[in-house]
Amino acid sequence: MPKILTQGDIDEFRAALCRVATERFARLGYDGVTMRQLAQVLGCSPKTPYRYFKDKADILASVRAVAFGRFADALEEAAASSADPAERSRRVGQAYVAFALGNPAAYRIMFDMNVPEATDHPELRRQSARARRFITRQAEDLARAGLIEADPQIVGWAMWAGVHGLVVLKLAGLLKEGPDLDVLHKAMMRLIIEGARIKETAGSRRRRALD
Repeated sequence: MPKILTQGDIDEFRAALCRVATERFARLGYDGVTMRQLAQVLGCSPKTPYRYFKDKADILASVRAVAFGRFADALEEAAASSADPAERSRRVGQAYVAFALGNPAAYRIMFDMNVPEATDHPELRRQSARARRFITRQAEDLARAGLIEADPQIVGWAMWAGVHGLVVLKLAGLLKEGPDLDVLHKAMMRLIIEGARIKETAGSRRRRALD
């Protein structure tokens, strides 16, 4: 007779499978991972993972949801640590970099997996939405405080693109001969914020439209 699983048993196996799958997906990519491989690493029958997940796509969506949730936790904790918009933006940026460098496998499966978005996975939708609120939120706070004049949507996305680029370069080992990552991060944010303090005029908008 098969063992009757408690909720604790289910949660424990799912967590173990997600830990293994996170590392495997980050290292081998989606196509390089099979359910049989995951079962082998966990020392169970190839059919066992199907008792907990529908298929490989369900596992990937689940581990991405966990990663986005931990990422959002880190950003939200940093945002809650200061009432000053400028300081809060700085701390959120630092938390972003710290999470990415401290959890490279999780970061890769969030942002570097060439697979269709699992829009039918409710937990992944919820957790990724939590994290993505921070794409423009810090710039919006800076705008409300009168610290920037440019469109906060554009500024927020520029800040995210810049930090993501630095993280990817660092994880790829391409910053070894350049300045320290912290120095680069601070300089990049300063340049973006200084540029965002210049209010766009009607003339500059017309010139940009003609470019």
